[in-house]
Amino acid sequence: MLAAMRLVATSDLHFNHTRSRPLAAGLIEQINRVGGDVLLVGGDTASADGDALEQCLSLFRFAGPKLIVAGNHELWTHGPDSHALFVRDLPQRVRALGWHWLEGEPFLADQVAVVGTVGWYDYAFASPRLAIPRRFYERKVSPGVARRLDQHHDLLARIDDIPPHTMDLYARWNDGRHVKLHRDDGAFLDERLADLRRSLDAAGSRRILAFSHHVPHAALLPPAHGSQWDFAFAFLGSPRIGQTILDRPNVSHLLCGHSHFPVRARIGPTQAINIGSGYRWKTYEVIDL
Repeated sequence: MLAAMRLVATSDLHFNHTRSRPLAAGLIEQINRVGGDVLLVGGDTASADGDALEQCLSLFRFAGPKLIVAGNHELWTHGPDSHALFVRDLPQRVRALGWHWLEGEPFLADQVAVVGTVGWYDYAFASPRLAIPRRFYERKVSPGVARRLDQHHDLLARIDDIPPHTMDLYARWNDGRHVKLHRDDGAFLDERLADLRRSLDAAGSRRILAFSHHVPHAALLPPAHGSQWDFAFAFLGSPRIGQTILDRPNVSHLLCGHSHFPVRARIGPTQAINIGSGYRWKTYEVIDL
């Protein structure tokens, strides 16, 4: 087992997306040339349906352990049950390719541990400027969408708590159409945090690198861009993820993806990095542990 290691991490390859695929393939080739001891791919590699996930992961030529966590896009499906995909099908698929499913199963070396989670969101990062009522975030549509689409008209049964300027805001988060968890977002996040705590416990006193696909700390959020982008902040992550991780004094690095915007911050003794890959560009990090 490794007492010290060079870890290469990337995220948000979106290999099933036509515009993103050639950029992802180019980045994978770069990573293959750079090499390292351990590889970590941090979610939104491809949506669940089809074989884009397998196509993408098969491009990596990496001799050392290959670790993966899911993103929200891995839970996108035309099928009926994203939760079953997450807890059963996806782990089986990536293990069949020789990858280590990191959710709830930390990678442990002699003095170093890597823990990972998809994370999720609880709307804690929702924009206070928009002041949109929680019921719209639960449905993942803005008041403007609710006004235009019949299936969301029930959200407008009460209008006295809706800021007037948001009635013209047309924005939606596509997890609402493509993810079927059969539980609310807060309950799914609770499950993920319970698994994360078990992984951190298993790491013991080892030096820990933690990866959450969703943003775990406000310091890693992107800047505001405007009302449509601000609506998306509710779905970028949760500070509860960071609280769970940073409660451990031996976490040296905290990484995430998801927001497609690179950010670096120091949070106490922990180096925090949002990798920042997106549809139009791809990046990776090399970290010596």
